[in-house]
Amino acid sequence: MAAQPKTILLKDYRPSAYLIEEVALTVDLFEDRARVCSRLVCCRNIQAAADSPLVLQGRKLVLKGIVLDGLALGPEQYLLDDETLTIPAVPERFVLEIETELYPQNNTSLDGLYRSSSNFCTQCEAEGFRKITYFLDRPDVLARYEVTISAEQERYPVLLANGNRVEAGELPQGRHYARWQDPYPKPSYLFAMVAGNLVKIADTFVTRSGRPVALEIYVQSHNRDKCAHAMDSLKKAMAWDEETFGLEYDLDQYMIVAVDDFNMGAMENKGLNVFNSKYVLARPDTATDGDYEGIEAVIAHEYFHNWTGNRVTCRDWFQLSLKEGLTVFRDQQFTGDQISPAVKRIHDVRLLRNVQFPEDNGPMAHPVRPDSFMEINNFYTVTIYEKGAEIIRMLHTLLGQELFRQGLALYLTRHDGHAATTDDFVQAMGEVSGRDLAQFKRWYTQAGTPQLKVQGEYDFQARTYTLRLEQSTPPTAGQPEKEPLHIPVALGLLDGQGREMELTCPERQGEAARGLFELRNPQETIRFNGVGEKPRLSILRNFSAPLKVAYDCDEEELLFLFRYDRDPFNRWEAGQCLASRLLLGLVEDFRHNRPLVLDQRFVEACGRLLGEEAMGDKAFLALLLTLPSEEYLAEQMEVVAVEAIHASRLFARQTLSRSLRPLWEQVYQANRATGPYRYEPALAGQRALRNLCLTYLVTLEDEAAVQLALAQFAKSDNMTDQMAAFAALAHSARPERHQVIADFYQQWQGDPLVLDKWLAVQATAPLPETLAEVQALMDHPAFQLKNPNKVRALIGSFAAGNPLCFHEMSGKGYSFLAEQILVLDPLNPQIAARLAARLGRGARYDATRRTLMRGQLERIVANKSLSRDVYEVVSKSLGKV
Repeated sequence: MAAQPKTILLKDYRPSAYLIEEVALTVDLFEDRARVCSRLVCCRNIQAAADSPLVLQGRKLVLKGIVLDGLALGPEQYLLDDETLTIPAVPERFVLEIETELYPQNNTSLDGLYRSSSNFCTQCEAEGFRKITYFLDRPDVLARYEVTISAEQERYPVLLANGNRVEAGELPQGRHYARWQDPYPKPSYLFAMVAGNLVKIADTFVTRSGRPVALEIYVQSHNRDKCAHAMDSLKKAMAWDEETFGLEYDLDQYMIVAVDDFNMGAMENKGLNVFNSKYVLARPDTATDGDYEGIEAVIAHEYFHNWTGNRVTCRDWFQLSLKEGLTVFRDQQFTGDQISPAVKRIHDVRLLRNVQFPEDNGPMAHPVRPDSFMEINNFYTVTIYEKGAEIIRMLHTLLGQELFRQGLALYLTRHDGHAATTDDFVQAMGEVSGRDLAQFKRWYTQAGTPQLKVQGEYDFQARTYTLRLEQSTPPTAGQPEKEPLHIPVALGLLDGQGREMELTCPERQGEAARGLFELRNPQETIRFNGVGEKPRLSILRNFSAPLKVAYDCDEEELLFLFRYDRDPFNRWEAGQCLASRLLLGLVEDFRHNRPLVLDQRFVEACGRLLGEEAMGDKAFLALLLTLPSEEYLAEQMEVVAVEAIHASRLFARQTLSRSLRPLWEQVYQANRATGPYRYEPALAGQRALRNLCLTYLVTLEDEAAVQLALAQFAKSDNMTDQMAAFAALAHSARPERHQVIADFYQQWQGDPLVLDKWLAVQATAPLPETLAEVQALMDHPAFQLKNPNKVRALIGSFAAGNPLCFHEMSGKGYSFLAEQILVLDPLNPQIAARLAARLGRGARYDATRRTLMRGQLERIVANKSLSRDVYEVVSKSLGKV
């Protein structure tokens, strides 16, 4: 069995005994190796003891030499192991020179320095820099960098690093060099370097102070025509950050490089962002509306990090959400302003509920500011990012836009050029608002999804409406008892015609005026006076806090809110609550062999929405008409009924399709494109609604619907429409599915990103033969195990996006996933660990499936050479299954 890695604890944090003021790196790149020479100007931290040893981190390096203040050190003057280089005695100030050798071509983990598509690139967050040279590789050690890169000029004409290029020239033997200086101190995780045969797409942005900034996107030459949207998105983000938060870019140059092999979406390295190609490359025929929106969001996210993450970074990795949660909130606000705030809010909450809530309820549950970890790469989670963003959003809700902007400005000014903590951020918000936010900080330290129990009582004679609110958070590992949170609860009351009723609450007059009540105690009562009729309660508007609501309202009230609620999110929420209740009822009927019947009132409500499709936001309408996912329904059950959930949801879709067929067809035809493809929110909404209609129609799998989909598949001038038709057909049991799968591949076999979609669609088909098809695709030329995008598209999509097949009762899906994890772990532990998390949710399944999942977890953990990444996930999962 694998040895248990050491657990890192937040309470053990101590400042670094030594600091690095200046870094001069010389990186010489060759086909079979890289040579790195570092010159570090160091000093002892004033808080450290005079006899403190210097301990540098390093991993998988060949040490060639060490020079301390001009004198070479012999092996007897330092200690070297697999993780550290220790020099027992160093002066208070000194210059340390280290030469290392490494082998980027063999680095399949894709952190540190590695090769991707014949180009060199780096990924140093969180602990990749220690794979480049021995260093104080921690986020609270900030230094100024000068980097000199040399390589063969013909193979690698482009040499990039952080900051500004100050020198370049030719060298003997066909080599050349470039020297870069970054004027801003940064931690090692923000270091970046790229060398390759790339083309540059250039543009300029003029800041509000009148300073021109050179914008450059670097891609392989055959992708030069897919960068226009990324460039437009960057300029939008720069202008938005100036307008919304007064933040102006601080360098003369901003560079983006797209690489095919990348573990994450992108990386915010100062002035030189390295991106997964998926979030840069777009053309109407190869990218969907979702891709366009995703590119815009990720481009903005990494740009926004320039201030919230780079200029002010996190003190230690326990504070990761300080930069990520804050920056996710900023990119969510940006995207909402570009498309529709309501549509964006719904997208974000669906992600939170489908992925983060289960994480809160699983073996990897952790606070937004964790107390411990074995491997930091495992904590790049939806809890850190999305729940962290919800915490920032609650502060924004409580303070309002202007005070929040002032608080952010104070935080950035106070900590500019330094490393900070979540406490520092909340402190700044408290100071500008004059609020005591001590209780609010519990959101950072308590794991789990809070629950809000709501009871409403109307007194006709007294004309009062009384709300009783009760909050609780279930126990999680290491936190059996939870303290009450500070929760912003936005609400409204509607009369019988759907009009907003005045909120009169003398005891909480200020809160009533805003429609925002602040819950601090385990139980609170709010009484509204002068309520002339029994109101309909619209609770937790715009999802004002990331929690689960228990409110016992009947179907009639949900139907009313589904039709009339003035808060767009809560209107959608009412529909989801109603649909979930009906679907879970069908699940019980299916399990007990009772006839399945969908409530006609819900069918009529959907028909009414379709009849009004010409009015309003069509993207929002498409969301209103989309049923809750199988994953979300599973979260509502104590014991997940896999087959019953799938069958019930399919029955509901088919019933809606059959009952409303003329309307689906009418709306489909009414939303045909009238010109060439353009990515604009209104047009994207139109396509979303039209393709939802197609998806509903194809669920019947009759000849007319299939022919409609085949025609759209063949004639579409854009990937959004072609992909919708392809997915609908490939997920059907019709014989035509095999031909469209072959045709799609034949058309797009030269485009790796489009083939990722091809793989994912097949992996998520809810058909008996899917696992066999996925196994066969493992040997297909379109799949490469060493490429994370391919792994996520095929293996990840099967495990996370196909509950019916992955959880098939024989356990073959679990066995397949375990096999791939064991193969992947030595190649890329980060990707293997993310896949392993799918086996950790067995506690909520039936005894047979729990036993099967546990068996595969035991099979994995028995591997003696298991990485820390996978060991942590699997060992914690075994404790819960």
